[in-house]
Amino acid sequence: MPFRFADPTTPSLPLHLIEADGLAGWLEGQPEEWRGWVEASGFSGAIGEALILPGPDGAHAAALAGYGSAAARRRGRFALAAAVARLGTGTYRIVSGLPAGAAAEEALGWLLAAYRFTRYAGSNGTGAQLVAPEGIDAARVEILAEAEALTRDLVNTPASDMGPQELEDAARALAEEFSAQFEVTAGAELEQGFPMIHTVGRASTRAPRLIDMRWGKAGPTLTLVGKGVCFDTGGLNLKPGGSMGLMKKDMGGAANVLGLARAIMALGLPLRLRVLIPAVENAVAGDAFRPQDILTSRKGLTVEINNTDAEGRLVLADALALADEETPDLIVSMATLTGAARVAVGADLAPFYTDDEPLAAALAGAGAAQADPLWRMPFWEPYEAKIEPGIADLDNAPAGGMAGSITAALFLRRFVTDSPRYAHFDIYAWNPSALPARPKGGVGQGPRAILAALPEVLGL
Repeated sequence: MPFRFADPTTPSLPLHLIEADGLAGWLEGQPEEWRGWVEASGFSGAIGEALILPGPDGAHAAALAGYGSAAARRRGRFALAAAVARLGTGTYRIVSGLPAGAAAEEALGWLLAAYRFTRYAGSNGTGAQLVAPEGIDAARVEILAEAEALTRDLVNTPASDMGPQELEDAARALAEEFSAQFEVTAGAELEQGFPMIHTVGRASTRAPRLIDMRWGKAGPTLTLVGKGVCFDTGGLNLKPGGSMGLMKKDMGGAANVLGLARAIMALGLPLRLRVLIPAVENAVAGDAFRPQDILTSRKGLTVEINNTDAEGRLVLADALALADEETPDLIVSMATLTGAARVAVGADLAPFYTDDEPLAAALAGAGAAQADPLWRMPFWEPYEAKIEPGIADLDNAPAGGMAGSITAALFLRRFVTDSPRYAHFDIYAWNPSALPARPKGGVGQGPRAILAALPEVLGL
């Protein structure tokens, strides 16, 4: 569905954002009938409240949306979006109460509040349209909303309809839309150049593949690598049912980099973009890879398999090795890689790793400014020994159960040896319960922050 602001010439209802402690002051000077109407309704200005005010003839004259307190807004984001569904069908124009620094965030939240996953069951959506607030880059906000919608749709689609081929189809459609180059290496063709991608995906009836998309002819080089495990049974180290229930989202890294790529191309950023997605299904069959197998990666490093459920880092490693061969100015990997990251920071924060201090500062600042919260985690070098099993160069699943996100990140870093800057995001890509502008289901984590940091990081 298109995510667009209303035509500014469309007749619109004035919308006032009311802070919880500002209602009495706002009511001063308003018509007496409005004061009585507000009092009778119980409207208090709390986040999520909405109220339509009548005119003398009974027609809608204005609307109020609760904006809560500053403390309440700090406990979440997209505060205005909480009221959108209650405003109902119509077109609105914000006329008071919106802080200038919050305009872009709240406008984006309004657009995202209209998102519905409708592939299997139709939905009317919210119906409330917004005239873009003054002073924002409305076209950019619309592009961000469409990029996020792409990510959500990909993650929300079940594995029955989102296997490696379907993920390739989605990436190909994006490439065709923006006239990007597109190449795929699939099935047995992977054995020589991408042995770990092939090994992880060979047990499935749905052939594994490496998706490779390029866009842009000049400027600094950026390579995005996204984990595309379309379903993860755990392999022979089979997951219990409770842990397997959300594994359609194990391609969330791929979905996030495709959403980010869409935004970069739609904005026409002056850079050369490459997107690499190892797309596989980690299945159980007679030719599934086994614990204690030793694999040789594209990089030449050998990897001992101590758990077939730690497969994401294997497919990413081959893709990262390929990315590193061109020494781009920046490599970013995104993956739903470890449960340890969720234990550390929960579902709402996206942890990221980098050795580059200016890059880390740019990402952290952009995350805060873009309502896309990040948390930096350390490449803690004393833990390097944990991923060195002795019998091979690397261990894909160190014993001990501690620092699982860090050791996974350290594993991936071994495959980026020549490129000057690297950041890895260990995301969740799923919203476990409905929040303003974020229904339960797939969600983007990190793309808006990365996008906003690129001008500083790459000198655009």
